[in-house]
Amino acid sequence: MPRKPKKPCAFPGCPELTDGRFCEKHKKQENARYEKYDRDPAVHRRYGRAWKRIRDSYVKTHPFCEICFEEGRAVPVEEVHHKIPLAEGGTHDRANLISLCRSCHARIHAERGDRWHNKNNKESDND
Repeated sequence: MPRKPKKPCAFPGCPELTDGRFCEKHKKQENARYEKYDRDPAVHRRYGRAWKRIRDSYVKTHPFCEICFEEGRAVPVEEVHHKIPLAEGGTHDRANLISLCRSCHARIHAERGDRWHNKNNKESDND
């Protein structure tokens, strides 16, 4: 399958070509900036070292996307998703987790309307 052409790094003034948004040098720098300034501080309380251990343990027992696996495809897991979000009272309990590939995870959040800042638009529509 042909690959997409590389594009310039999105970091201002960087001439490097990359497959993603940022080159390897600036990817770490941008992630650190995001964590410090843009990410909700409550997330750090919910997703710390304990979550990493729980996630890694869950991935060992569920190595494939559970939705794709039911459809007969063996797609490696990329995300561990909470069926009931922590913000809505969910827990890190294994019964509340599901292994997903990136596309299934994005589809679930798009259907819920809580990705890409659509949540605020939905609430204002209901008023």
